[in-house]
Amino acid sequence: MARPFLKPGDLEAVEAAVRAAEIRTTGEIYCVVAEESSDYHATPLAWAAGVALLAPAVMLLAGVHVTAPDMAMFGGWTADQVEDVGEATARAALIGTLLMQGLLFVVTLFVVAIPPVRRALTPRGMKRDRVRQRAEEQFLAKNLHATRERTGVLIYVSAAERMAELIADESIDAQVDASVWAQAMAALTDGLRRGDPAAGFAAAIAQCADILADRFPARFGDNPNELPDAVVVLPRA
Repeated sequence: MARPFLKPGDLEAVEAAVRAAEIRTTGEIYCVVAEESSDYHATPLAWAAGVALLAPAVMLLAGVHVTAPDMAMFGGWTADQVEDVGEATARAALIGTLLMQGLLFVVTLFVVAIPPVRRALTPRGMKRDRVRQRAEEQFLAKNLHATRERTGVLIYVSAAERMAELIADESIDAQVDASVWAQAMAALTDGLRRGDPAAGFAAAIAQCADILADRFPARFGDNPNELPDAVVVLPRA
């Protein structure tokens, strides 16, 4: 069984970091970890089709050549007989090519379908788009857009892709430039690269709290906790 991205102690540490951060601000910080943001089912098919198209080149490199029969050997044959032999040769070459294409397609499909291979061969831009799309879905599904003052912040990490997204609601966007979050995201991704996602989360949450507390400070006696502080862990898409 694969080692969990966040161990129980890590989950508790991130939850404590969220709780401590929200004491200082009316903002709501919500953390989501997805095992993987997409199954990237199109990647094996695309690679298999592309490799299969190389079958003629593979056959040529392997020394397989199709040549027309030597007409001298057909002395006494009719034109129809010679034509039949030529058609049979061409047909055999075509069948051989199709079989090679089918073999390459199946082998490539199975190899690229192996999860680490599939992820490695999926274009980074596509993975980024899928991670962003899943984060936006979670922002809406978890009602971060429905907090009292529209001050929800989603920190989303996709474990398999080692990518993260931060989405802030409209009240925050109106006052905080998107570039301001860069330092928080850098702290988060640094933790991911070091294999210490809990520390990355904690650092990012603390920096988000600094930004939010400056613009949306907590009000004594009027700072409800509208969203759970615990990290949500999503299974593979």
